[in-house]
Parts: sequence; C-alpha cells; structure tokens
Amino acid sequence: MNVSLFTKSLLKILLPTLNRKNGDVVMSTKQTVIGEALPNMPWENKPVGYTEVLWRYSGNPVIDINPIPCAQSIYNSAVVPYEGAFVGVFRVDYKSYMPFLHFGKSQDGLNWELEHDRIQFISDDPEIAEMIYAYDPRLCKIEEIYYITWCNCYHGPTIGVARTTDFKKFYQMENAYLPFNRNGVLFPRKINGKYYMLNRPSDNGHTPFGDIFISESPDMIHWGKHRFVMGAGGQWWQATKIGAGPIPIETTEGWLMIYHGVLNTCNGFVYNIGAALLDIDKPWKVLYRTNRYLLNPEKLYETTGKVPNVVFPCAALCDAPSGRIAIYYGGADTYTCIAYTQVDELIDCIKANSDVL
Repeated sequence: MNVSLFTKSLLKILLPTLNRKNGDVVMSTKQTVIGEALPNMPWENKPVGYTEVLWRYSGNPVIDINPIPCAQSIYNSAVVPYEGAFVGVFRVDYKSYMPFLHFGKSQDGLNWELEHDRIQFISDDPEIAEMIYAYDPRLCKIEEIYYITWCNCYHGPTIGVARTTDFKKFYQMENAYLPFNRNGVLFPRKINGKYYMLNRPSDNGHTPFGDIFISESPDMIHWGKHRFVMGAGGQWWQATKIGAGPIPIETTEGWLMIYHGVLNTCNGFVYNIGAALLDIDKPWKVLYRTNRYLLNPEKLYETTGKVPNVVFPCAALCDAPSGRIAIYYGGADTYTCIAYTQVDELIDCIKANSDVL
C-alpha cells in the first residue's frame, strides 16, 4: 500500500477527530487536511455578511513600505512554523530596486523582526554562488530539512535552491533548471520516492505567457521527467499566464494548489488568486480548477504601489485539525498581506466552480 492510501485508510479509522471552533474543542466528522496542528497560527474569522471564500486580514498590510533601513518594500515572501513560532525568508527590494533575500522571525506570524543584512548562502561553487538578484522565495519543510527555492539569476532567471536545518546557516545547492524559469514550488513530502517541484518556464523579461509544469528529482539536484500540469487561458482572469503559489497542502481530496492567474489589460497586467486540486499520487493531473478568481486586487494596498493591481500568493500556514489557512501574499509588489480561508469551504468552492483546462 502506498503512503497516500495508507494515510487515507488511517484517517477513516481515526475519524471522527477533535476539531476547534471559536477556541473550544469540539467533535468533527472529518479532518480534510493531512498535516500537523498549528493552533497559534494567525487567524481572523470571516466578516459577518461576507460571502467570498477568501477574506482579507483587517490589519493588512502586515509589512508596510520602508520596513527596514535598506528596503523600500518587502513582499512575495515565504513563511513556515518553526519551534513554536514562525520564521520567514523575505523578498527585500533595496533602494537600488535590486531584490535579495532576508531572514525574519515572528511569535504570531503578524509582527516580524527582520534582519537588516541579507542571507549569505554557503556554497562550494563560486559560479553558482554569485548573487546578482534573488526574489519570490518559497519555503518547504521535507522531513527535517527546510528548502528554499527562489528566482535566481544564472544568465537569466532560473530556480535557485538552498537548504537549512536551523535558519542560521543556509547552504546553496545547484540551480534546479536552465534559464528561463520562475515560481519553483516544492511539494512537502516525497511522492513515490521522488521530490517534486512545480515551476513555470518563462523568458528573460516580464513574460507575457506561462503555464505550470512539474519536475521530479531523486536527490534535489538532478531534475527531469518534466510534465505539463495546466495552462493559461480560458477565462480572462487567468488568460495571460499562471504560476504556482504556496507549497501545496495535502488533503483527503488531493493536493490543494493555490496559484496566481494574470489578465492582460489596456492598463497592464492584473494578478489574481485561484486554486486547484491535483491528484495525490500523480500531481501533474488536475482534478478541479477554479474558473473564477478567489481574490483580486481591490484594496488600496493591492491596487496602488510599484506594480498596481497585484495579489501574489507565496506562502500558506495551515492548522490541520481546524482546516484554517492563512495565505501570505504580496500586494502591488510593495506590501506583505494575509488572506484567510477554511479548507472545506475552499474545496467546495473549487469543485463547484471548476473547469480543467
């Protein structure tokens, strides 16, 4: 029996399980998320009368403009739980407009202590270690190692990879792909004994195209068996390009992949948030995919900034027993923001509003 089938069978035996509602412990008929409890994650209940499946944190943005001396803005960043609190790898745009990666920590996932100096990666190869720019990181824990992926420069944009166990020393590995590629998003466990990474082949500029692909690796160094996952097109909100966002969340319904979809208008690109469910054992197979956006730029911190009209998801925290999800996203390429959702409601929405393209 493979791991996913064993997990599903175990869940059927263990359910009903404990859940939380309004701070109290109650009985639940199911636990959709396959993962760990995270009771101290940021959370805010859906506003009364609000009908959408994603809702914004009322205290947005959680990181404002000019947050540390070297930075004009921090956005499109990665967050994970760590030792009872939270840590992150943040995209920091300097006042030269060049982006680099900084480490940060937080007790509550909302108020961040950000290091003023950028991460210094340890590498045995000076050619790979040359850091021209670094942006849009993701953080993924696989077993006991935290992997960082980001858009790195090696004769054009590609996917950089590094690892750490303590967030003090960061070891840079080989780039995953040749240029040009963006949006490297790992899965949080091996599938059929292999590592998997979503990615988006691109070009050297502000790519006016882009589909999501998946690649596998036996060792996090050699990547191959590239497979098509899903393409841009269909509805206008995602007609120009798409890209994977946070680390996929494992559920009993499949891998929950939150992604961005881009519309090209006469006033430029508009970035929206959508979601899909991928097959647990063959994650290049799309089961359901939203035919409507779940969040689009509306608030001032999403419509006004360095790049207007952008909501760009890069990280998600999830409390498995309650199904609560907090999505970290960049607003207008200027601010760090949070939106909330509940996994069962989100999955129901995906299934009810699905086109597989």
